Amino acid sequence: MKKILVCMVSIVIPAVLLACGNVTIEAADTNEADTETAGTEAADTNEADTEAAGTEAAGTEAADTNAADTNVADTNAAVINAADTNAVDINTETDIREDETMKITVGDTVFTAVLADNSSVEALKGLLAEGPLTINMSDYAGMEKVGSIGTILPRNDKQITTEAGDIILYQGSSLVIYYDTNAWSLTRIGKIQDATRAELLEALGDGEVTVTFSLD
Repeated sequence: MKKILVCMVSIVIPAVLLACGNVTIEAADTNEADTETAGTEAADTNEADTEAAGTEAAGTEAADTNAADTNVADTNAAVINAADTNAVDINTETDIREDETMKITVGDTVFTAVLADNSSVEALKGLLAEGPLTINMSDYAGMEKVGSIGTILPRNDKQITTEAGDIILYQGSSLVIYYDTNAWSLTRIGKIQDATRAELLEALGDGEVTVTFSLD
């Protein structure tokens, strides 16, 4: 009987130890697998986060680039608009028709003025078609002779710089003959041809003068 027990113990104990060893090995394998899985998942997560961050950064850079392009386009548009505005200002300085003229009589002196092309001139021509217009003119600010025409004409005011000989409509109700320069928003009527500042001053004189405007 003792021999039988000894034999059974000899068989059971190694089996138990072997089973425990297997359990320990399986647990170790399980922990190692879990660790590897966790590590893989963490690596995948980090990689995904990195890719997402890179994508967001790229998107931000693209947005910044587009914004910069937009700003450049806006700046270019502003430059173009400014150039167009300057072109308009230049055109207003030379908006004179050589084929239409008006006579300006001061005493014994007769000047010829070429007319501008606008609705103010058309209205003045309609007024002069009824007969010559004689008005009293006086000096103002040492640069012009000005006088009321007794009616109101349409205005086409634009920023211009006058020269000696320029004829201007002021506030729709007065005609002005410039013998010096002035920068203001005015309506151009025409320009006296072939007359210097000195010749204008000699004919217009000092103080009040009577001036007659008529069509050819």
